[in-house]
Order: sequence, then structure tokens, then C-alpha cells
Amino acid sequence: MSAINCEPLTVPHRTRNDAVLALCVAVLAVAITLTGGEGTRPDHLSWTLLLAGHVPLVWRRRSPLVALLGVVACMAPYYAFDYNPALPVPAIVLALYTVAATGTVRRTLLTGVAVLGPTLISNGLTNSEGALESLEISGWMIAVVFVGIAVRYYRLYVASIVERAERAERTREEEARRRVAEERLRMARDLHDLLAHSITLIGVQTSVAAHVLSADPERLDRKAVAQALDDIAGTCRTARGELRTTLEVLRAHDTDVGVDADPGPGSVSGSVSGAEDMRGPLPGIDGLADLAETGRVAGAKVELSVRADDIPPSVGAAAYRIVQEALTNAVRHGGREDLTVRVGLWTVDGALRVSVRDDGTGGDDGSGGGAGPSDGTPGFGLIGMRERARSVGGTLDAGPGPAEGFEVTATLPLSRGDEVR
Repeated sequence: MSAINCEPLTVPHRTRNDAVLALCVAVLAVAITLTGGEGTRPDHLSWTLLLAGHVPLVWRRRSPLVALLGVVACMAPYYAFDYNPALPVPAIVLALYTVAATGTVRRTLLTGVAVLGPTLISNGLTNSEGALESLEISGWMIAVVFVGIAVRYYRLYVASIVERAERAERTREEEARRRVAEERLRMARDLHDLLAHSITLIGVQTSVAAHVLSADPERLDRKAVAQALDDIAGTCRTARGELRTTLEVLRAHDTDVGVDADPGPGSVSGSVSGAEDMRGPLPGIDGLADLAETGRVAGAKVELSVRADDIPPSVGAAAYRIVQEALTNAVRHGGREDLTVRVGLWTVDGALRVSVRDDGTGGDDGSGGGAGPSDGTPGFGLIGMRERARSVGGTLDAGPGPAEGFEVTATLPLSRGDEVR
């Protein structure tokens, strides 16, 4: 079965194997001749034509049609001298089979007619007594031709199955890589949102404590210092808990991928979906009040307005992260002590609208407010917010406000909320 499945034109060592096969066929013809047979007694010419007719079989798979013509060119004179008609049959049959198994049906049929037609006609005209035997031999040759055609179509069928299987395997691998890349991007966004928000709050609270300590050492407000330090400790505890949850998901994901040294086609994507299932409840708009409180603790005046109900979890999570990043950027780049941040969420036309606007100076230069750290290095804040919006089929715009400050607005469709993770 493996020999039938192999493509004859590309199989390795085909010339060497065909040389061995041609030798075996020639030995068979010699053995039949020596054991006796019908026709004229063999002479030097018959031996020469018979053996020469097997030589082209060495290249039958490299040039099938040329090999067949070579065999016919040697065997035609053989038949003309009325030698034993059965001896050349194995060589002719093998050459015809190769043409049928490697060429098109039209070429095979035309070649068969061109080879067998003249032979039958000449035998019928010159040797009427052997016409029936020639017809019987030709019938076997025709049967071999159709066997070769059937083998060719079987090989094409097997090749198509293998090609579809390889294409499906490539598709699964590409899907697995895409899922892994999406999961890594999601983890990167979560870590960025978590650490940027927490570190910004800790920085602001530390600055408050340092200001209280250095403002008037003789009239130290111990209560204010203690409150600032308590706020720092609380922020650290919250950040540590969220970071531990994220790292547990990452560790579980790495374990699922690395357990099997040779994972199957679906193992990577399966581990990704498993990691997604372990994320726990997504943050939603219910947590915006806590975000607003952390912004107030950091020194900003946060005005929160939420007029939205029954928001899908994925849309609520995207809105939460957008507000978190925008609020963090406003506190970090606001540039004024009496900063006011207005956060609004409402539903309109089947979508959740999100607006975060501040009256600071961070967007006056057109740099994008929260586009990067305070040292001017490009950051990932706006990129992450836009990715959050796109993950649920929405859009996000960010830039300087119409009068002052910086403004972030997003439109998140509600209809796709349950479809996008």
C-alpha cells in the first residue's frame, strides 16, 4: 500500500530501483525463452532486440513516455520477425502502466491506441492465425492501462487528503499561536493597568506624606502622616492581591503549556482557554466607585456619574480598565493641586459611552495627556485603552479637551459584549 501511495515521479532512488526491476523483467523473459515457447527459434537478433527493449525501463519513472517509446522501438522489429510474442509483454505492460500512473487520462488513452493499434492491425494482416492470441495479449495490456489510471486517481485522492490534513494542522497551529498572543497581550494590559494605577497612587500618597513631614517640622501633623501611610499600605495590599491573582493565572498557563514535551495540536489553545476560565470575576462598572475613591485619596476631585444598567461583563470590564487608566493618567499628568476629573458612563443607541475629562494641564501640549511616563518616554496607556475598546468591538478617542485638560471618550457596543472575551 505504501508503494501505491508514493508519488512515482518524486520517490527517492527511483532510477536504481527501476534498474533492478528492469533486470528482473529481463531475467524473466530469458527464463521463459530458455524453458521453451512458441514462435521462431531464438537467434542473436531476437536476443539483442529482446534485451535492448528492457533497457529503457531503467528511466521509466524519470521519463515515462520516452521509456515506452524506447521499448516499442525495440519490440516492433521483434514482432516483425515473428519471434515469441509473449516475451516482450512484461516490458511493454510495465512501460504502459507507468505512463498511465503518471500522466493524464487523455495522454494515456492516446498512447495506448498508438502502441496497440498498429500492432493489432499488422498482426491481423500478416498473421491471421495469431491474431486471436495478439488480441488476448492486447486485452491484458488494456486492463493494465486502466489499472494504472485507477492507481493515479487513488494517489491524487490520498494526496488531497494529506494536503487537507496539513492545511488543517497549519490552521490549528496558527489559531493556537494567535490565542497565545492574545492571552499574552491581555496579561500585559492587566499588569500595566494594575501596576500603573497602584504605583501612581503610591507616588502621590508618598508625596503627600513627604510634604506634611517637611512643611513645618515643629508642628508635625502626625494624624495626616499616619493617614497617608495607611493609604499607602492599603494601596500596596490591594495591588499585591491583584498581582498575585494575575501571576497565579500566568503560572497555571505556563504549567499547562510546559507539562507535555510534545503537545498535541489543540493543547496550546486548550491551555489558553483554561487560563481564561481561571481569571475569576471580571471587574465591572460596580467597581468604579472604588476607583473614584482612590482618585480622591490621591488628591483629585473625582465626579462620578453612572447611568447604565445590565452591562455585559466583558463591556463592563473594558469600561472599568479604560476609566482606571484615564484616571491614573489624569492624576499623574494633571499638573495642578485642585485637579477635577469628571467620569461619566451612560447608555445610548445600544452602546455604552464612557467619558473621562480633567481640567489639568497634561494635555495642553498635545502630547496625549497620559501617553507616557512623566519623563517623556512613550508609554502604553493610550495603546492599552484602545485595545480594551477594540476587544469588545468599540472605539476610543483621546486628546486635549475642548477648553482645557485632557479628555478620553469611548463607545462600547453592548450587542457584542458576550461574544468577545
